This record gives sequence, structure tokens and C-alpha cells, in this order.
Amino acid sequence: MARPVAQTAFARRTAVPVAALLAACVAVALCVLVLGGRRAASDQGAASLRESILSAAGQCAAVEGAYPADLDHLVGAYGIRFDPSAYDVRYEAFADNVAPTVEVRAR
Repeated sequence: MARPVAQTAFARRTAVPVAALLAACVAVALCVLVLGGRRAASDQGAASLRESILSAAGQCAAVEGAYPADLDHLVGAYGIRFDPSAYDVRYEAFADNVAPTVEVRAR
């Protein structure tokens, strides 16, 4: 038995919006995954930079007998390199014999 014309036309009209909705959902899911991955990578980079700064400060204290007073000393003498536009670094030295406080945040 043949289908009525109205049922066939309705089936065609509903198939297109469902496919478009499915494609939009997949696109949104991919964007969320990509942006989430970038954020995790920048957080991992910030943690790695913080550990590098603390390690260089410890090495400086062992070699020179005191922790460095500022981050510029570590950059110049101990090879710390980072992109200031990508990371916000806060380095606070309290005293020569106390380890500095280091905070690194991805921008």
C-alpha cells in the first residue's frame, strides 16, 4: 500500500532539522573539548613554570648562600625563560634565608 503524500512530506521536513540539530550539538561538543584542553595545558604550563622558578631559587641559595631578591636575578643568571604575555608571575622574597613565595597564573 502506498503512503499518503502528506506523511512523506512530513518525514522529509523533520529529517532536515534533526540532522542540523545533531551537527550543531557535535560542533558545540568539539569546541568545549578543545577549549577545555587548552585551559588544562596552560594550567600545567603555569605549574611547571612555578616549579622551575622554585628550583632555580633553591639552586641560587645553594650556590650563592642566599635566595634571590627578585625574579630578574633568576632570569639573568639561572636561565628562567617565560612569556610575560602568557603568564602572570608574582615573586615575593621575604628575607635572604627564607624561600620566596611564587605564584604563577596563566593569562
